[in-house]
Amino acid sequence: MGATVQGTISTEHIGLFKNVIGEAFVFTDEESIQHYSHDETENLQYFPEVILKPGTAQEISEILKICNQYNIPVTPRGGGTGLSGGALAHLGGVLLSVERMNSIIEIDERNLQVTTEPGVITEVLQDAVKEKKLFYPPDPSSRGSCFIGGNIAENSGGPKAVKYGVVKDYVLNLEVVLPTGEIIWTGSNVLKNSTGYNLTQLVVGSEGTLGIVTKIVLKLIPLPEFDLLMLVPFKNLEQAGEAVSAIFRAGFVPSAMELMEIDSLKIVSGFVDSTAVSITDDTAAHLIIEVDGSNLDVLMQEMEAIGNLLTQYDIGEIYFADDAQQKAELWKLRRRVAEAVKMIGYTIEEDTVVPRAELPALIRGVKMLGKKYDFEVVCYGHAGDGNLHIRIRKEGIPNSYGNQEMNNILRELFGIVKDLGGTISGEHGIGLIQKGFTDIVFQESNLRLMREIKKAFDPKNILNPGKIFDI
Repeated sequence: MGATVQGTISTEHIGLFKNVIGEAFVFTDEESIQHYSHDETENLQYFPEVILKPGTAQEISEILKICNQYNIPVTPRGGGTGLSGGALAHLGGVLLSVERMNSIIEIDERNLQVTTEPGVITEVLQDAVKEKKLFYPPDPSSRGSCFIGGNIAENSGGPKAVKYGVVKDYVLNLEVVLPTGEIIWTGSNVLKNSTGYNLTQLVVGSEGTLGIVTKIVLKLIPLPEFDLLMLVPFKNLEQAGEAVSAIFRAGFVPSAMELMEIDSLKIVSGFVDSTAVSITDDTAAHLIIEVDGSNLDVLMQEMEAIGNLLTQYDIGEIYFADDAQQKAELWKLRRRVAEAVKMIGYTIEEDTVVPRAELPALIRGVKMLGKKYDFEVVCYGHAGDGNLHIRIRKEGIPNSYGNQEMNNILRELFGIVKDLGGTISGEHGIGLIQKGFTDIVFQESNLRLMREIKKAFDPKNILNPGKIFDI
């Protein structure tokens, strides 16, 4: 879907790019253009005119100088796992992939820090620091394929965010190439920094609109020795949402608390051919609850207390994962649910977030809209954060972007979210597909400030133009 603005790039420009990074890393062939024309956002597809794969910050600097001079749009790209269209070259131009910049530069055990390039896969980084008994908690569902650079761009979260926070809580310093080609470090490799404006946190979550991140310094923490996992079946979906808030009010802070509506669990169980979870007709949802720490006895007492607390709800038999294999099987179901439901037509995904106590009201509102507008919906997500992923399937509407009927439905949904004190994206970003809804959660003054920040970084609007908002 969607037409690109072709003809931006000439043979002369291609020659300039080849001079900078070498002919082997400049791609204009049909197969490459096709491969980089989509990410995981709905069924959208837009074709870049050229794909560039630089290997250093200096090469990116020279590329951006050329693009700035000739007003060529540049779309930065990480692992291509995004869900808001941030890596789609909807205006044609250059698609700049950081996939060659995939080195972990240093793991500093003395200061509990790691310095990495943006093209490192998140799980690869986690495993590397784990070998030294260190822990980088943010773990998006796509951690086996997404890049650290993309996680920075979207301020990613994942299941562990409920206890440990999201990406922004671990970023100490960034090397960034500005759209003008200047290379800067945004901060310092320290735990406290009150030196001027916080450019580091401004870049985190900016969706590749302000600069291209080329080096990242992350804070690490000691690796927890133990984790315990249980699966709790609920006979009522709203009660599952209510239980989330009750657990926190009782003084417990799980390392993960994930909600899976029964339809999503049925779909993903079939998709990965798993019988790990017993699915009964009277089950409406499951909560996955994990605790972690360094004292196993304390953790077992905590799980027992949480289990006792949940007996006040209409639940089935609680399932405790006995070993690493069982835990891995449960997490596989949770991590692959988005892929599974998309495969059977739930292509429209929203990433709403509300205060966790309002989760039952959000679930109620979503189901109400499904009945009102005749669409199928499955819900899952990071219940401990109040972050609900809503997957929609409506006959004849594979994409929300560009579809007025679906946009009207989503505007009503986001109105419910706003009334509950929430916002329209918890971790996927605004990108291309949500930018038409920012007026629901922002005053014009907010958007004006954001546009002025964008202009200060990118006077010619070449870097990921048309994402988050239009200039």
